[in-house]
Amino acid sequence: MISRRTTDRPPALLILLGCVGLALFVLPLIGLLARVPWARLPELLSGGVVAEALRLSVVTSISATAVSLVLGVPLAWLLARVDFPGRSIVRGVVTLPLVLPPVVGGAALLFALGRRGLLGRPLEEATGLVLPFSTWGVVVATTFVAMPFLVITVESALRNMDRRYEAVATTLGAKRWTVIRRVTLPMIGPSLLSGLVLTWARAFGEFGATITFAGNLQGRTQTLPLAVFVALESDRDTAVAISLLMVLVSFAVLVALRDRWWRSL
Repeated sequence: MISRRTTDRPPALLILLGCVGLALFVLPLIGLLARVPWARLPELLSGGVVAEALRLSVVTSISATAVSLVLGVPLAWLLARVDFPGRSIVRGVVTLPLVLPPVVGGAALLFALGRRGLLGRPLEEATGLVLPFSTWGVVVATTFVAMPFLVITVESALRNMDRRYEAVATTLGAKRWTVIRRVTLPMIGPSLLSGLVLTWARAFGEFGATITFAGNLQGRTQTLPLAVFVALESDRDTAVAISLLMVLVSFAVLVALRDRWWRSL
């Protein structure tokens, strides 16, 4: 008779490989913490360049999250509730930025919205708005890479929710927008909140698309990840301090969400 204790014991090889995989994540964090100049940390994080980059990161990431909310929720609703030809292709296009190298995404934005791009010149002539190498360009770039998190989270919530509550509300005479506002949105509220937080975190940490499409102009387009890139060449302590700040922000987001986002998929 095989004991339960024997069958429940994981193979030694799996334990070894799992520990090596865990070390791949833990060791870089330990290396970063070992290099943090703790005594100078407040001074480094309150410096003019860091403060300006932090302000710009907060403003642009919140703006990108707001744009994602306005555009992403309707898009998620269409993907979840409307059966139209090519829906799987549209879903693939929407989720493409999740796997696309951010630099490639930035280059694509430049070809589409740059001054010589497909829509850049008509947009500039019609409105005078020039997106590349501007703060609005940062918002566009971060929205491009971050909004898919919101779309796939909300779409999954809409597909998995019990639609009988919407049917009952409709039967009782509620109009479509009333049903959406009073029934649908409250039911997907936790997933929507998770998607918004993930969208903000992704926008806050964006680098590749931003530097390609908006450049690295201090006070205008230089966000915290770009400030780290510059500081690594000139002021290693500042780069480590900013990196620690971003690690703490990312970890706080994951702790706040726990496994809520994974359950919504």
